[in-house]
Amino acid sequence: MYNSWEELKKDCMGCTKCELCRTRTNLVFGTGNENAEVLFIGEGPGQNEDLQGLPFVGRGGQLLDKFLAAVDLDRNKNIYIANMVKCRPPQNRDPLPAEQEACIGWLREQVRLMRPKIIVCLGRISAQKLISPDFKVTKQHGEFIEKGGILFMGTFHPAALLRNPNQKPDALEDFLKLKEKIKEICERTY
Repeated sequence: MYNSWEELKKDCMGCTKCELCRTRTNLVFGTGNENAEVLFIGEGPGQNEDLQGLPFVGRGGQLLDKFLAAVDLDRNKNIYIANMVKCRPPQNRDPLPAEQEACIGWLREQVRLMRPKIIVCLGRISAQKLISPDFKVTKQHGEFIEKGGILFMGTFHPAALLRNPNQKPDALEDFLKLKEKIKEICERTY
């Protein structure tokens, strides 16, 4: 258990718990307000994220920023963004279950230190790991599920929206529901 973000980040940056550490350019710890009430969790870094050491900075990240702006959220002000795994899987493949297990402790500590009121799972990988193994993003997106005193919501991964733009209206609807829920239960996000 860690007492500070600095200590957690320092140890995480040197992680060698799985094979992904061998091919990373940069470990992607996360970004945003460490005291945020809302935490977004993706699956893992892609090529741009690996090069820059920041989550969601490629085309998918640009789309995510547009959705965030539509509901008055900003990665530099009132939310935090992290991933299931902190190192890029080769060819942007899904993180393997063993890689997720090796990395989940870092995410648990981030959640413990942050104590968010809402966690938004971006895509199938994080939703199935954090909400339910049989979570179906296409059917259950935008639903809030309470677990351990935290509200979880799964929605489409921004990269999936780039591949399937017809799902963008559903994703926007999810973000609008999120805004209403934030107004209802969060004290300092807006």
